[in-house]
Amino acid sequence: MERAHVESSELASVGYDEPHHVLEVEFVAGGVYRYGGVPASTYRELMAADSLGRYFNTHIRGHYLYAKTD
Repeated sequence: MERAHVESSELASVGYDEPHHVLEVEFVAGGVYRYGGVPASTYRELMAADSLGRYFNTHIRGHYLYAKTD
């Protein structure tokens, strides 16, 4: 999945696979994680948020199943 670099102190890059509703997040601290079942609207709201880290922590972390990628 292709990820786009983002301006955030917490997130380094973000990608989204719309047909499969999978959000992929690379963290500044290291690690890439895939979150399943994420609606396209949530991805769009994340990318439009004033603070991507705050949006991620409030609306995504703890709300969707995830797996760390290699």
